[in-house]
Amino acid sequence: MPDVSIPTTLRGLPRPIADQTATGQTGVHYEIFVRAFCDSNGDGIGDLNGVTSRLDYLKDLGISAIWLMPINPSPSYHMYDVTDYYGIAPEYGTLDDFRRLIREAHQRGIKVIMDFVINHTSRRHPWFVEACKSRDNPYHDWYVWMSQKEIDALNIATREITADSQEKNPWHRVPGAPFSEKYYALFWSGMPDLNYDHPKVREEIYKAGKFWLTDVGVDGFRLDAARHIYPDWEEPKNHQFWEEFGQVMESAKPGVYTVGEVWTRAERIAPYFRGLKANFNFDLSLSLQEIPFKERDTAEIVQMLVQNRAIFAEVNPNFIDAIMLSNHDQTRIGSFLNGNLNHLKVAANLLLTLPGNPYLYYGEEIGMLGTKPDESIREPFLWDRKRNDKNRSRWRRPVCSTEATVTPLAQQQADPDSLFNHYKRLIHFRNNHPVLNDNLSQLEASEIRHTNVIAFVRKSGDRSVLIIHNLTKRGTDVVIYPPEAEGRTIVLDTVGGARLIKDGKVRVPGYSCVVLE
Repeated sequence: MPDVSIPTTLRGLPRPIADQTATGQTGVHYEIFVRAFCDSNGDGIGDLNGVTSRLDYLKDLGISAIWLMPINPSPSYHMYDVTDYYGIAPEYGTLDDFRRLIREAHQRGIKVIMDFVINHTSRRHPWFVEACKSRDNPYHDWYVWMSQKEIDALNIATREITADSQEKNPWHRVPGAPFSEKYYALFWSGMPDLNYDHPKVREEIYKAGKFWLTDVGVDGFRLDAARHIYPDWEEPKNHQFWEEFGQVMESAKPGVYTVGEVWTRAERIAPYFRGLKANFNFDLSLSLQEIPFKERDTAEIVQMLVQNRAIFAEVNPNFIDAIMLSNHDQTRIGSFLNGNLNHLKVAANLLLTLPGNPYLYYGEEIGMLGTKPDESIREPFLWDRKRNDKNRSRWRRPVCSTEATVTPLAQQQADPDSLFNHYKRLIHFRNNHPVLNDNLSQLEASEIRHTNVIAFVRKSGDRSVLIIHNLTKRGTDVVIYPPEAEGRTIVLDTVGGARLIKDGKVRVPGYSCVVLE
């Protein structure tokens, strides 16, 4: 079997050392839904020890950091409604298990990012249980309450559905409560929003954040619902909050990584970079889904990115653009592209060559499928054929990603043409290339103009690369204009058969990515 770990063009290059650069400035990150990833004890539920057991797999794939979806105690399967900010969900393991995971990850040069859900708590959290007892209870003001009269006066009884919340009626009564006020819960009644105008709420959340950073050792946080720390009508207050949060966390752990879920247009994302080091680029995600499917650049993606990145840089020149194909809230890229292997490889090519900090959603590298409802986007990872897979999660019976629809990892590892090995080769190339591995590198539009081709230039220091993507099955001869053509050689050809030809042209095979330096 051919060597599928490192492309021949890269052999002999030094391996990158992740710890030399702050988290997110280099490398590829990997999102994990622990419940679905790997079961270490046979109870059918993925757990922290299961993640630890697969760290060598992640290192081999080339991952530099893992983002764990919520691991705090919660009454829900997804755990986005926390009942204890200092605990570990019992079905996932113990705090000692988590400390061991972090220690083992760090030994492999892998950072650990945890989901920190601080926009809201569970309605079963002791704080909210106390808050519901009376208006005089010390915890009552830890949440957002209003009378119906106040709600009507502000005209906020209902809200428009947004990409990150389907809730139209965010105000809720507490059955049997000795008061008539309603509490605000943006996502649903089981997730009451915290009141960050109350100093004790900030104090307690900062205390919890510092606990995970300094006492436990995580390297950073993914901040759920970062745009909604304050209610919709007070959104500008969010920017000040995240500035303060960032300063407090940075003082506790210099270099701490923070990435926000801020699902809106670039102009409204930009102010969040004042306090958060990274934010997810949802507009780019949606474009990266459409382009391989339609085999054309419907979004003028490079122009869009150049404009948006300029907007971000005005606020924070060192912004980290967290980019992805899909995540735990979106239709999986595998389903969006109908499992088409060529289209999935094109999507991977785009994600892993664009500037920014790429995130893979677990199973993306093997083409896992999933459509709404959310449970079907979070199905068990297929490590091997079922008869051989003792560690496969059984938290739910899959309806999208089954052995009939997705080839398990073990079989893909043995196939040099598999999606998994395509991802692995790309990630290793990226990790070893000083321009591609610079997540803060500059993006410039190319002079290349070809139908169904995306081309752009990335620059880092005094080095630059020209990247060309062929979105269709037909090979094409791409004209490269001076000065982009001068002295360049091909350093990556994902399909094989690319070559420089006369008159400043490069032959780009179908569904391929070619990198010239």
